[in-house]
Amino acid sequence: MGKTAIYPGFFDPFTNGHLDIVRKAAEIFEQVDIVIGVNAEKKRSFPAERVAQAITETLTRNGIQNCRVVIWEGLVAEYARLHGIRYMIRGLRNNMDYNYEENIAAVNKLINPELESVYFRSNNIAVSSSMVKELHSYGKDVSGFVPPAILPLLY
Repeated sequence: MGKTAIYPGFFDPFTNGHLDIVRKAAEIFEQVDIVIGVNAEKKRSFPAERVAQAITETLTRNGIQNCRVVIWEGLVAEYARLHGIRYMIRGLRNNMDYNYEENIAAVNKLINPELESVYFRSNNIAVSSSMVKELHSYGKDVSGFVPPAILPLLY
């Protein structure tokens, strides 16, 4: 396709569901920028720099070579405009995700009219960062929900 896409997220932590979406996007787009958002309003459980390193290691372990991981403090639509990226990847687990993402897409269009949202269905519909953090807080084994490189962040 010869195009670049952005896959933004908080990724706190990065899950197998996120990896599933990255794999799908990497097959279609020439380049995928995985953008870890930093939002002063949201408290991170894991430092963005460590998450970026773990995602990069995950990409290497999975042989995904056309993705790069960046940390961005600002609006995703502005990142896309600044880098000439016209496609934003989003993962969907269910209709609630779709409704949420459509609202975000509308706001992003106001900021950057060139930005198109591309949705991928997740194969891991029950997996979310919130679920992983909650299970982990109760001492449950979450190794089946996150890539191996992410596990050290949790312990």
